Amino acid sequence: MPAPLAERMRPQTLDEVAGQPLLLGNGRPLRNIITSGRLPNLIFYGPPGIGKTTLAEIIAKSTDRYLVKLNGTNAGTAEIKAAVAKLDTLAAPNGILLYLDEIQYLNKKQQQTLLEYLEKGSVTLIASTTENPYFYIYHALLSRATVFEFRPLTPEDILPVIAKGFSLLSGDGSLVNMEDGVIEYMATACGGDVRKALNAVELCFFGAQVAADGTRQITLELAQSLTQKSAMRYDKDGDAHYDIVSAYQKSMRGSDIDAALHYLARLLEAGDLPSAIRRLMVCACEDVGLAYPQIIPIVKAACDIALAVGLPEARIPLADAVVMVAGAPKSNSGDMAIDTAIADIRAGKTGPVPRNLQNVHYDGAERKIPGQHYLYAHDYPGHWIAQQYLPDALLGSQYYVPGDNKHEQAMAAYWEKIKGEQ
Repeated sequence: MPAPLAERMRPQTLDEVAGQPLLLGNGRPLRNIITSGRLPNLIFYGPPGIGKTTLAEIIAKSTDRYLVKLNGTNAGTAEIKAAVAKLDTLAAPNGILLYLDEIQYLNKKQQQTLLEYLEKGSVTLIASTTENPYFYIYHALLSRATVFEFRPLTPEDILPVIAKGFSLLSGDGSLVNMEDGVIEYMATACGGDVRKALNAVELCFFGAQVAADGTRQITLELAQSLTQKSAMRYDKDGDAHYDIVSAYQKSMRGSDIDAALHYLARLLEAGDLPSAIRRLMVCACEDVGLAYPQIIPIVKAACDIALAVGLPEARIPLADAVVMVAGAPKSNSGDMAIDTAIADIRAGKTGPVPRNLQNVHYDGAERKIPGQHYLYAHDYPGHWIAQQYLPDALLGSQYYVPGDNKHEQAMAAYWEKIKGEQ
């Protein structure tokens, strides 16, 4: 059985690697390190399908060290120790080059197993990870390696790879009739992942209608049906998830309706309805808040409808709500007020509740002036009367500062008038 197209087309030299000009361009530091022959411990960080494993294999071929390949999803301490056991044997006279894919899946103890050997220089580590290494890799191991971040490839990087893939598959003499826009669509839809792009090439090639003369009809509709989800780089527990939900909320906060809808679409296409709803409700309260308080029940109602009808119809009430939140005036005065109040509590600024506010109906013998002395606000003009509400230790504290929007300014003016009349 022939190997997958992505494996058959795996680059063999640095010049064949698609994209990554900031890392592998002439004169760039990583390229200089690789060609120098003096290989340090390296960590390659970036999304899948962009050349991390390929580059590690190219480096391994250029070194005289014994190559050991492990994957963090199924390797443990025993496998690491077995690899290191090759040291000082005829198999590895010049040391070991350990390529550890998906290192984020190793626990702290397993990563610590490597430290002694890395310190001595008898093992050179090349590790790859799709997750932020500063969060997932043990700091002592991280301090002994240099991190290089790989970026998703652009459609321009992937276009020639897709064209080469179709050419390789049709090398048996099969004719290919390619509709305009197919390659361009696939290069964009793969989301910067070469492996996904080449897998889509294979699917389109072998899934195409074959005419009587042997010509394969590869239409844009076929490409769209086989690659429609390829652009979704999304893992609910990974960096991409947090990047998207962060961009979603920040776009609403920044009043960019189109960007907010874009990120909503990405969440919905990934099927992540809970994240889309949660961030939308948070944004309505945190970022619109008192500038347009009526939006909070409106957004809640839209989210309830979305949950009731489910996808794909849920997109409609959520889109309405996102447009409203992004387009609404903004105020975070309520959020700032509660955060300031909480900060005082955590700093120990509390104290007993004032006597007039306590829930008591009798006085002990120690009370020199009996009575609760609570003033019922509704008995006074404007439904307000001056009395102490904050504990003694916090008298004069101000947490809420009205925003500069119409609603809060009107509320501030109202109370300024009421309190000024007494």
